[in-house]
Amino acid sequence: MDTDVLALGIVWYAVLLLSLTVHEAAHAWAALRGGDPTAHHDGQVSLDPCPHVRREPFGTVFVPIFFYLWSVLQGRPPWMIGWASTPYDPAWAFIHPRRAGWMALAGPASNFLLAALAGLAIRIGLATGSLEPGYRALESVAIATTPGLAATVATFLSLLFSLNLLLGVFNLLPFPPLDGAGVLNLFVSEPRAQRLMHWMTQPALRYGGFLAAWFAIRPLFGPVFDHACDWLYAGI
Repeated sequence: MDTDVLALGIVWYAVLLLSLTVHEAAHAWAALRGGDPTAHHDGQVSLDPCPHVRREPFGTVFVPIFFYLWSVLQGRPPWMIGWASTPYDPAWAFIHPRRAGWMALAGPASNFLLAALAGLAIRIGLATGSLEPGYRALESVAIATTPGLAATVATFLSLLFSLNLLLGVFNLLPFPPLDGAGVLNLFVSEPRAQRLMHWMTQPALRYGGFLAAWFAIRPLFGPVFDHACDWLYAGI
């Protein structure tokens, strides 16, 4: 593995860990605001990644590094995948399904916020000439006009924009166990939301829902990503 691939892996991991941390901290904060202090007591209402890594070391450390190395060894574009989780009180969620819906929505909303901030930074870079439009790939939405640190910053911003857009769209798919299934609580009556929550706890449905989301995101994210890049490059 050459130094460029190693450096790209470090940037990938930094962006992924930041994105997962913000996502889970948003869940924990929304739950606390809604009356469930479970995640707060676990230390997860925090932008410190340590409590999130301690809770889910497999999804935040092992899996991202494994998939990055695997993609490199396969000769494919390097990429990472990972996950984290936030504890909550199921009894609280059942009693307050709408509050649980807001808790579910907070995670993807935080990813869209990070994507928007990264997009704004890229737009500023494009307008000032320090960045130029890239290749519509996750890590090269924008490229630096000068080498060195500027190139690393361009890669960081590109990944922060792309990965958080992907995480936001993926997690909003209305399949259990993704956040989108919990967001449905905001659009139905509380009794129906409680029935939905009970129904979605079935293990077979959760595994099937994740598999369905995995296949659905491929054709869905492409057009979303293209439109987002069109917005970034507008007027350039």
